[in-house]
Amino acid sequence: MTVQEVGRPRKRKEDARLLTGRTQWTDNLTRPGMLHVTFLRSPMAHARITRVDVSGARGMPGVVAAFSGSDLAAEQGSLPCAWPVTEDIVIPDHPPMAHSEVRYVGEAVACVIATDRYRAADALEAIEVDYEPLPAVVDMTRALEADSPKVHEAGNKAYEMQVNFGDIEAAFRDAPVVIDRTFVQQRLIPSAMEPRAILADTDGESFTLWTSTQIPHVLRVMLAVVTGIPEHRIRVIAPDVGGGFGSKLQVTAEEVLCLLLARRLGKPVKWTESRSEGNLTVHHGRDQLQHVRVAADADGRLRGLQVRLLADMGAYLMLLTPGVPLLGATMCNAIYKMDAYEFSCAGVFTTKMPTDAYRGAGRPEATFLIERMMDELAAAVRMDPLEVRKRNWIRHEEFPFTTISGLTYDSGNYEAATDRAMSMFGYDKLRAEQADRRDRGDPVQLGIGVSTYTEMCGLAPSRLLAAANFGAGGWEHGSVRMLATGKVEVITGSSPHGQGHVTSWSQIVADALGVPFEDVAVLHGDTAIAPKGMDTYGSRSLVIGGVAVLKAAEKVREKARKLAAYMLECSPDDLEFEDGAFKVRGTESSKTIQELAYAAFTAHDLPEGVEARLDSDATFDPENYSFPHGTHLCAVEVDTETGKAHIRSYVAVDDIGKVVNPMIVNGQLHGGIAQGIAQALFEEGVYDSEGNLVTTTMADYLLPSASDLPNFTLDRTESPATSNPLGAKGVGEAGTIASTPAVVNAIVDALRPRGVQDVRMPCTPERVWRAIQSAEGGGR
Repeated sequence: MTVQEVGRPRKRKEDARLLTGRTQWTDNLTRPGMLHVTFLRSPMAHARITRVDVSGARGMPGVVAAFSGSDLAAEQGSLPCAWPVTEDIVIPDHPPMAHSEVRYVGEAVACVIATDRYRAADALEAIEVDYEPLPAVVDMTRALEADSPKVHEAGNKAYEMQVNFGDIEAAFRDAPVVIDRTFVQQRLIPSAMEPRAILADTDGESFTLWTSTQIPHVLRVMLAVVTGIPEHRIRVIAPDVGGGFGSKLQVTAEEVLCLLLARRLGKPVKWTESRSEGNLTVHHGRDQLQHVRVAADADGRLRGLQVRLLADMGAYLMLLTPGVPLLGATMCNAIYKMDAYEFSCAGVFTTKMPTDAYRGAGRPEATFLIERMMDELAAAVRMDPLEVRKRNWIRHEEFPFTTISGLTYDSGNYEAATDRAMSMFGYDKLRAEQADRRDRGDPVQLGIGVSTYTEMCGLAPSRLLAAANFGAGGWEHGSVRMLATGKVEVITGSSPHGQGHVTSWSQIVADALGVPFEDVAVLHGDTAIAPKGMDTYGSRSLVIGGVAVLKAAEKVREKARKLAAYMLECSPDDLEFEDGAFKVRGTESSKTIQELAYAAFTAHDLPEGVEARLDSDATFDPENYSFPHGTHLCAVEVDTETGKAHIRSYVAVDDIGKVVNPMIVNGQLHGGIAQGIAQALFEEGVYDSEGNLVTTTMADYLLPSASDLPNFTLDRTESPATSNPLGAKGVGEAGTIASTPAVVNAIVDALRPRGVQDVRMPCTPERVWRAIQSAEGGGR
């Protein structure tokens, strides 16, 4: 009997070569005659460009060419925004290289192409640029005032959207409890292990672009649209990509420019960013001002939720910029029942690097505000934070459940996940310890943070995306090829950047075809090899891409069934498939799928109408999103004398439906929780009043190391998804979505007896200490 692969904790196939460096990533690629490009970037947040002189650079050693934005203006087009969320949205032109005006520090204004990157970098100093300074716009609230300087001629508001569910006025009218809070979602800077890198080459007719990207297929389409190069003349290859977290879900200025420069010069052109350059020019994440109101009864039952967001778009709208904050529009209500819900969002232009998708993309922001408010509600009605959640959440017997915002959650069991988390965490014992510390006046107080989250993932259903005016569908494609020797090649449109697709897809196909796990190879990330796909983001790879591969494997199996019936001289209905072989019921007659693959290859004796191949492909487009959920509990010790917050223990029980590989799931949760904790305690992208990014290096932008993080205690419950045949729900963003409010809730819980109601993220020792001082100085 073959061992079931799905559900087995397999070590990742790809890890041996990735960990030993025996692999290909963009920056270690070379081409004959390859040139290197560097970009001169604006030191000013907002200014008119009055003169650019690149002649000095052209005479420097090793320099082949140098161009200003004006030199490329006629051919560079405008970077795309694929999500015009309202009919009246303002989408300004976004030239890859500025030629008349710069709108953020780091925007490219000129470039040098040389025989090596160091000569190209040296030659930048010989370029002369004259700027006419314009006022910087860095504060969202100020940007919307009538007398604010304008980022664009059309003004500083990109769009405004409001949606209402139920009678919000009635919900708040005469409510015994009304809570009003304002939260700041700070700006985050993605910090993938591999910086961006691009290599463009041409044979004079066709173009190949190697790039560290999450979206080779989307990028190919958009490059054709922006540059006018026919799509069939463009090949995009994503080699092994060292992390993305949304930061490589983009059509970047540098990708467009490298392609154009290769076309101009007829030679391969390469660019690799430095880390500080990346901090300036990789799109940023989050950056919201959240004004939240909750109405409730005296017993803690929710009546209404009102959310008003200001979302910083930065200087331009990039691929998904305007839609990211709206991904939380239907998720702010989370797992809770209420009578009414109102959501509004204004997208605001500022003279900063544009924001866009960052791990979780809108869902962490939504989860943070509702989970913070549930703790505030618990405090107002003097209830335990978990008890007030239980009073309001959807019970397991109510699934499928249509929420106040109109989404239908197909399955879940919040009670089971929470009960298990509380038991593992030792919840009651920690509450007793907390009470004891408070009674003793211990300077180190204990806080307990709760996050009972859900998320909308598997960003896919094309009809639902159409309703949101998204610029593409959400389907995914997969192919399965049976080779003559019985081995299997899988081609997937999902392009991994660390998630373990090769291993998981091998497990799925091994089970579907009854072949050994080791006999499956997975090909991806090259539009010439995997020509169809919608790529990797939004926790969609397994629940969309993996299902497409499964469906393709099932088609292979059905093709093989017809051939087996012919060779075994029986009806296809008389065959049963087990352990990789078709067997005639009640007999010993059988054919393995490997034998059938060889028979199809030789084609010596095939029935009429049967092709000489078993290969098949499939496209999957689900009817609904998937909705993972879970309970994350965090115990934090806060030193009230120094403000230092130390995470003592962290327990997460997640329900992600059926699990393909538990080892990969745990790895995704470890990384996701680490990123969520990083937002709570460490990370913040900071601009000064003149629009200068002051966190351009790792010395300024604080990332946690392993020593800064606790051990995570993980477990799972299982409520299979009904939206896909695998029953999977997605896990790539769950940890990030859940963990940030759990940590902040714990810190506030520790300090609430001192009058502290909030600590702005990141909750650094200084901010925690100042919150204590402010509350004790009259904040109660």
